[in-house]
Amino acid sequence: MPSLSQLRPAIRSAGRTRRAERAAARAATDRTGTRLRVPLSAYVVDCAVYVDGERLPGRWTHDDAIAEVRERGEGFVWIGLHEPDAEQISGVAETYGLHELAVEDAVHAHNRPKLERYDDTLFMVLKTVRYVGHADPTTANEIVETGEVMAFLGRDFVVTVRHGRHSGLQQVRRRLEEDPEQLALGPAAVLHGIADHVVDSYIEVVRQIEGDLDAVEAEVFSPGSTMNPEQIYVMKREILDLRRCVMPLVGPMRKLSEGYSSLVPHDVRSYFRDVDDHLGGVAEQVAGFNELLTTLVDAVLAKISMRQNNDMRKITAYAGLISVPTMIAGVYGMNFDNMPELHWDFGYPLVLLVIATICTVLYRNLRRNGWL
Repeated sequence: MPSLSQLRPAIRSAGRTRRAERAAARAATDRTGTRLRVPLSAYVVDCAVYVDGERLPGRWTHDDAIAEVRERGEGFVWIGLHEPDAEQISGVAETYGLHELAVEDAVHAHNRPKLERYDDTLFMVLKTVRYVGHADPTTANEIVETGEVMAFLGRDFVVTVRHGRHSGLQQVRRRLEEDPEQLALGPAAVLHGIADHVVDSYIEVVRQIEGDLDAVEAEVFSPGSTMNPEQIYVMKREILDLRRCVMPLVGPMRKLSEGYSSLVPHDVRSYFRDVDDHLGGVAEQVAGFNELLTTLVDAVLAKISMRQNNDMRKITAYAGLISVPTMIAGVYGMNFDNMPELHWDFGYPLVLLVIATICTVLYRNLRRNGWL
């Protein structure tokens, strides 16, 4: 039997062929401009049969793969699809007995993380995340990019449906194939591998976001900072996107670790408990991020309010200084003949001296009280 290292070049070549088929099929149109039917093979990322944790050699269709497994009475099929439409997935759904409501969710995506049981099949939705690199978190418009992975789990098959550019499971499949003992536990081991991969990506994204939040926090509380609250709202929106991926997954992961279905054997539940523990830590961190951003928004708004108050105090102080000469000049600007010191030679210098004295005293008092 060929080894895994010998099979990898053929697997990669098959993957490139399928991607080329999909690109050509999507672009194909007939003479009337109607889009041609795209074959299912264009959406199949990989289809493999595993027996005792080892991958059987050869290329399999979804029909042949499940027929081989059921004829042997052992092993299971793992078929991976990427963004199929309803027409393309219908053949797989019919062959593997997938429920129509779950199939509809898998095609249209945009679901919350959840775990549902349909007869002898489990359907699980997980949201994938990817950190979007940027030069400065205080000016970034996007921090988290999301995708989806849906998994149909049966007694002798796993069907995964991916949506999004970054939600690939090649790394998960390769890691499991390198650990036949783990893969021999059956389809539930594949579901655990996917869940563990998704939660690990959460941990990595949370770690990188934590660095961004530290930078934003330092900017907010630095002297003379002019941090814009709109940018913090952008980060808060991105954290809410991450929260919508993490929080709803806590319940389904807890169910899998507590024996929600006989499709998840006892030996695999302990692995799900480990993933559940990691997910709980991520959920706490995400909740803390949300609270921290709320606090930072309040701090920025308070700094803006204080800055505006200081500006108003300065304006008021200068208005008070200007009012002194304005008042005196207004009094002596009245057209009356009988006014004190009106015809006195030293009247004008005296008025200037009085104005200067009052303004100086007022200015010193305002400076001492912090108004100027």
